[in-house]
Amino acid sequence: MPQQVMQAGLLSVRNLSKSYGATKVVDGLSFGIAAGECLGVIGPNGAGKTTTIRMCLGLSVPDAGQIEALGGQMPRDALAIKAQLGVVSQFDTLDPDFTCAENLLVYGRYFGMKEAQIRARIPGLLEFASLTHKANAKPGELSGGMKRRLSLARALVNDPRLLLLDEPTTGLDPQARHLMWERLQLLLQQGKSILLTTHFMDEAERLCSRLLVLDHGKKIAEGQPRTLIAQHLEPDVVEVFGLGAPALLASPLRDLAARVEQSGETVFFYTQDAKPLLQALSAYPQLRTLHRPANLEDLFLKLTGRQIREGA
Repeated sequence: MPQQVMQAGLLSVRNLSKSYGATKVVDGLSFGIAAGECLGVIGPNGAGKTTTIRMCLGLSVPDAGQIEALGGQMPRDALAIKAQLGVVSQFDTLDPDFTCAENLLVYGRYFGMKEAQIRARIPGLLEFASLTHKANAKPGELSGGMKRRLSLARALVNDPRLLLLDEPTTGLDPQARHLMWERLQLLLQQGKSILLTTHFMDEAERLCSRLLVLDHGKKIAEGQPRTLIAQHLEPDVVEVFGLGAPALLASPLRDLAARVEQSGETVFFYTQDAKPLLQALSAYPQLRTLHRPANLEDLFLKLTGRQIREGA
């Protein structure tokens, strides 16, 4: 690997923009990924996450801006760049007619790899995905978690330097998600770089060394998860729920917090020191409280709002 590529980063996106009709989906976006880094891209539906991934893959041509990856420019050098990429999309694209091992074999051929080379990699990839016992099973016989792990193993068949993962654990139960997280952490320990889009804040905080927060196609925050939380939020959160909790919004307790928000029947008090608030809440035995440190979900909701958004 040329030294200058390592210094410049594996992926560099500058002033990227994309519109569909009158809607600007990506608006002047810039970011980069260094070797061995996991960059998480988070944002509400319609923030531009998937469109950004598609442009980085050469599947959509930007209206403006530059994408440099792995020593080339996208989309000009798409074939050379894709030879060094691994991709896991939101939805499974496994071939239902092939077994797990055959899915890996056929996919490897797309990269021009020799059959002997692919077959030599298949046992290790199946072991990595905890699917050795399912080598001869077809995707229809696998659980959702198994399918996602097979998709990840398939993305590794060409030994990529950079992985682009678009919501790789959506639809999985907690056990399957945790197993996927373990595999992704192993890849990071091996020096792989990952661009990850996700709606799971615990996933982003667990895996990502740096986060990019998007909204309406623009970058609204960027940094390490804990640093962003410290920059934008009060350290303590007290959640109050139960009969009559919303009435606290108009009570003197509001003055004991730096910021107060309501979501449904729950009131969130954001404070520098929760002790006075917790003492005052003892006068409301009918209410339940949860005292916790501020987390990435609080950051997400503060920066992008609590309203539900439709769309992709």
